[in-house]
Amino acid sequence: MIAYNQPLYRPPAEANSIIIQVTLGCSFNKCSFCSMYETKKFQIRTLEDIFLDIDKLSNYKDTRRVFLADGDALACETSFLIEVLKYLKLKFPKLQRVSSYASPFNLLEKKQEELNLLRECGLSLVYYGIESGNADLLKYVNKSIKLEKMILGLNKATKAKMKISATVILGLGGKNLSNEHIIQTAKLINECEHINYLSTLQLGLNSTKEDAFFKRFESKNSQFIFCSDKDMLEEQKNFISLLNPKKPIIFRSNHASNALPLKGTLPKDKNLLLELINMALENETLLRPHFLRAF
Repeated sequence: MIAYNQPLYRPPAEANSIIIQVTLGCSFNKCSFCSMYETKKFQIRTLEDIFLDIDKLSNYKDTRRVFLADGDALACETSFLIEVLKYLKLKFPKLQRVSSYASPFNLLEKKQEELNLLRECGLSLVYYGIESGNADLLKYVNKSIKLEKMILGLNKATKAKMKISATVILGLGGKNLSNEHIIQTAKLINECEHINYLSTLQLGLNSTKEDAFFKRFESKNSQFIFCSDKDMLEEQKNFISLLNPKKPIIFRSNHASNALPLKGTLPKDKNLLLELINMALENETLLRPHFLRAF
């Protein structure tokens, strides 16, 4: 086995994947709501060290899925990633899927030809944190990017034939910015060519991040008021009701932070999902207990 540089994170869907740390930490690492890599300084590992880790795990010949950690392997040069992908294919002959996180900035910086090449070499799925489609709110949480830029980057990945698994954070704007948050986020989803998987999770803050998070709102002449479970269910209801994607989306709200686990395909299951949310709004005993939740 290999010794991972901790902390180590991966998406829930990668629970059975082999994890290879291509980078350590996150190249951006400034989002006020995220504490995942606050203890790490961003670093791109050497090909020699990456290959050594792959060699140590290569006895798992039946491996079909690999996740490239840490926060954004796509921050690496394309030629560097291609070498990693080729070596993975060499060592895992049954490999079917390679995935990684992708930041909005990664996808914008990569040329279309580069994304096409990465897909051809095996990078078939990217996990993308939309968080919100509202530009002002994204400034407040220190992840400043415009809706149009996110759509451009996501469509580049789709054009490269990569699958996209995107996440949205319920409650990110608090009570005061709830409407702007949900309306603009639904608009973003609807205007994208294709998001394959979409998940919502509920805002949760590490105690070391709370002060900085609140101060960002105060500096923008706003006030952050936490949303209750009921508020977030109302956001979820409004969000789903506004979603009319160009192509079907597999939808989940089964992250450990969610008060109400949901799953379905949009737009086919929209009415069913809305009905389940309405039931939960009327009967709070249907919600997941707080002690079973985590971010």
